[in-house]
Amino acid sequence: MSTSAPSSVEPAGNGIFAIDTGFHRARYDAAWLIVDAGRAAFIDTGTAHSVPRLMAALRWTGLRPDQVDWIIPTHVHLDHAGGVGTLLQHLPRASVLCHPRGVRHLVDPLALWRSATAIYGQARMDAEYGGLEPVPAERIRATDDGEAVHLGERTLMFAHTPGHALHHHCIWDEATAGWFTGDTFGMALPEFRVDGRSFIIPATTPIQFEPEAMHASIDRMLRARPRAMYLTHYARLDDPAASGPRLHALVDATVACALAMRADTDRSAALARALLRTYVEAALAHGVALPRERVEALLVDDAALNAAGLEVWLDSAAPDGPPPTRPSRES
Repeated sequence: MSTSAPSSVEPAGNGIFAIDTGFHRARYDAAWLIVDAGRAAFIDTGTAHSVPRLMAALRWTGLRPDQVDWIIPTHVHLDHAGGVGTLLQHLPRASVLCHPRGVRHLVDPLALWRSATAIYGQARMDAEYGGLEPVPAERIRATDDGEAVHLGERTLMFAHTPGHALHHHCIWDEATAGWFTGDTFGMALPEFRVDGRSFIIPATTPIQFEPEAMHASIDRMLRARPRAMYLTHYARLDDPAASGPRLHALVDATVACALAMRADTDRSAALARALLRTYVEAALAHGVALPRERVEALLVDDAALNAAGLEVWLDSAAPDGPPPTRPSRES
């Protein structure tokens, strides 16, 4: 390993490295590299454009491509899995481990590409995602809930965690007592970290947000008493026990916004504005010292995407009454 890491690599301790994929903006989207006893795994990949950064990180660790055992997308949304097929072409011994609902989309990604294009448009897809390479069927397999695999001398365990998407699993790293959370534990933007406390917003992007499933998945991860969460958006979170209740509360606030706007004649725009106000007020209450205009600028795109996902939920579930809650929440 050379003395200085590439600028896109942030060591997170215990053989874990966050790689800034370059998607959207700096320090917004991470792929994770785990190295143990001469073996390696990537968890999430970013897009096809991100693969040179991932390979540079691997070279910096001193490992060869044939020392990578696993590529593990947390789910098949393209900021997490768009680069899986391209990366696999560089790693001759690696296999892909995917939630069973996502396998077919990586083997034959045409429907996934078309679905994303319908949301984002062709020009944005070409510029930001670059294309999707299929994964050969013989190099991918589905994970079981509770299944464990080995990487070097450490154990990785899979938990199926719906809420953000039905095809989502999170990965428990026994060596660090940490979860690789994809989007299930929300988005902790680094610009909003205050005195070691993370500010998290839930990820409700299209098309499979389900609030009660998200609450249950968050609780499931917290019951393991994790010491760290390794988020795709963005990087290591060291206060999961404190962040969990705040995330639960903001999931409920998000649902309340959706229900309040469900009959609005301009629902899409109204919901995006309401979410942005909710996020900004929560960030400022968290102690974020940035000017309000800067906070809004950092959150406006995620507010719009999250609003789109909430609209799908409103239309499919047709919820009535107050935001769904459970009698008790474990932390």
